[in-house]
Amino acid sequence: MESSSLHLARRMAALEPSATLAMAARAGAMKAAGLDVVDLSVGEPDFPTPEHICRAAEEAIRAGFTKYTPAAGIPALRKAVAEDYTRRTGLAVTPAQVVVSNGAKHALHNVFTAVLDEGDEVVVPAPFWVSYAELVKLAGGRPVLIETSIEDNFKLRPEALRAALTPRTRMLLVCSPSNPTGVVYRPDELAALADVALEADLAVVADEIYDQLVFDGRTSPSFPTLRPGLESRTVVVAGVSKTYSMTGWRIGWTIAPEPLSKAIGNLQSQETSNPSSIGQHAAVAALTGPQECVTAMRDAFQKRRDLVAGRLRSMPGVRLPDIGGAFYAFFDISPALERSRSAGLGSSLQWCAGLLERQQVALVAGSAFGAEGHVRMSFAASDDDLNRGLDRIAAFLADPAASRT
Repeated sequence: MESSSLHLARRMAALEPSATLAMAARAGAMKAAGLDVVDLSVGEPDFPTPEHICRAAEEAIRAGFTKYTPAAGIPALRKAVAEDYTRRTGLAVTPAQVVVSNGAKHALHNVFTAVLDEGDEVVVPAPFWVSYAELVKLAGGRPVLIETSIEDNFKLRPEALRAALTPRTRMLLVCSPSNPTGVVYRPDELAALADVALEADLAVVADEIYDQLVFDGRTSPSFPTLRPGLESRTVVVAGVSKTYSMTGWRIGWTIAPEPLSKAIGNLQSQETSNPSSIGQHAAVAALTGPQECVTAMRDAFQKRRDLVAGRLRSMPGVRLPDIGGAFYAFFDISPALERSRSAGLGSSLQWCAGLLERQQVALVAGSAFGAEGHVRMSFAASDDDLNRGLDRIAAFLADPAASRT
C-alpha cells in the first residue's frame, strides 16, 4: 500500500544521479554479460594501493585500532595532513584546521552545508565535476555556472567571474588540476581570480585533490598561498584517493580557518561520526612514508597523457585542451555530433550510449559536466586498454553506424 507521507522532498526532485557512476555501472553490467568492454569512464587510478600503506592498515587492525575515533579524525592524521601541506606549500597550518572526512566528496558536502545559507550563490566554472552543482543544491545554495571555452583551455577568466557576481554571490569554487578537463591553471591565472575573490569578499573552495598529479614540470600552487588574506577565506579540499591510489579507502579532508573547521567537525559528528579508523591509519602511512610511489604513478600518467593526446589530436575534427595534470582527456566531438544527428546521435549522451553499444567503450558525456558537445575519457588504464579504446573511438568517429566485429 502506498503511503502519501513518504513522498520525496523537493531537494530530491532536483537531484541528478552521478553520470560517471551510472556509466560505470552500465559498463560493468555489460562486462558481466561477457562483452569485451573498455571502461574509460571512472576517475580511478588503476594502480594497486602501495604496499607500505596496505601494511600499515593490517598493522592497525592487529593493534586493535578498530573502534570509533574522534569525529574530525585521529590526531596523528590531522597532524600529518597539516605538516604535509605546510611542507609542500610553505603556508603554515595547524592540525586544528584539518577535518578528516569520508572522502573528498564528503568534505565538499561538509563545507557547503556549514557555510551556505538558502539561496546563496556559488560560482562554478564549467566544465565542472559532476557532483559540484548537486552538492551545492543539496546545501540550499544555487550554483551559478560560467561557461568557459576550449580556446581558453577551459579556464575561468577574471572578467567573466566579475560579470557573474550578484548581491547573493557567496563563494567561488575552483579545481586545478581540473576534473574533467585535466587543465592546470598557471599561478598568475589563479592569482587574478584570487584578486576578484578578495575584492568581492568571496569565500573560496579550492578542490586540490589532483595537486600532485601535474605533468611537464609545471607547478600547481595551493590557492590560499597566492595572496595575503586568502587563508582566512579559503577551504582546501584534498585527500589520498588520487595521489596514492586509495579511492576505496574513503579518506579526504578539509583545511580551513579553525572556527570553520570546528563547525565542520561538529557537523560531521552528527552526520557520520568518524571516517574509517583503519583508513585513517593507512593515510598516515601514505603521507609520512616513502613518496617514490607518487612519482612513479605521476610519471606513468604523463606517458599515458602523451599517448592519448597524440592519438586524439590525430583524429579528424577532435579538439582537446592542454592536459597539464590529473588523468582525463576532455575532447570536443561537435563535428561528429553534427554528422550523426540524423542517426539519433546528436547529443553527447546519445553519442556515448552509441559508442558503448556498438564499440563497447565507456566514456562520460560532456553534458554531465556542463559542456555539451564534449566527452570525458579517463586515461587511468593500461596502455593496451587505452590503445584498444582509442582504436574503437576512431572507428566510431569514422562510422557511428558500424558495430565492432
